[in-house]
Amino acid sequence: QVLVAESGGGLVQAGDSLRLSCTASGASFYTYTMAWFRQAPGKEREFVAAHMSTDDSSHYGASVKGRFAISRDNDKNTLYLQMNSLKPDDTAVYFCAVRFGYTARVTIDDAYGYWGQGTQVTVSS
Repeated sequence: QVLVAESGGGLVQAGDSLRLSCTASGASFYTYTMAWFRQAPGKEREFVAAHMSTDDSSHYGASVKGRFAISRDNDKNTLYLQMNSLKPDDTAVYFCAVRFGYTARVTIDDAYGYWGQGTQVTVSS
């Protein structure tokens, strides 16, 4: 069992920045593939970003590429999502997701077995 918890959401204005954090339990944190997804009201869950420990690669959804950056601190068991140049369309609940090891389906939500409760990000225009 892996416990996952997000933090850092809030209300910001368009153009602002925000950093989300996600902590995950377990001594094998450094082996986890971890991702951020988001879901806006009335919309399907959308892939945002992921980091794969197996090859230290990062992956981004088209709508956030160039604005968001994913990183992790294995010593703190924490994953981050730095969000810059925020837009009203970024408003959503942001979820952190975790799986053990490699997956070829890094952008697919059902590839992840552990999820946090989500943190709300609201961007006003």
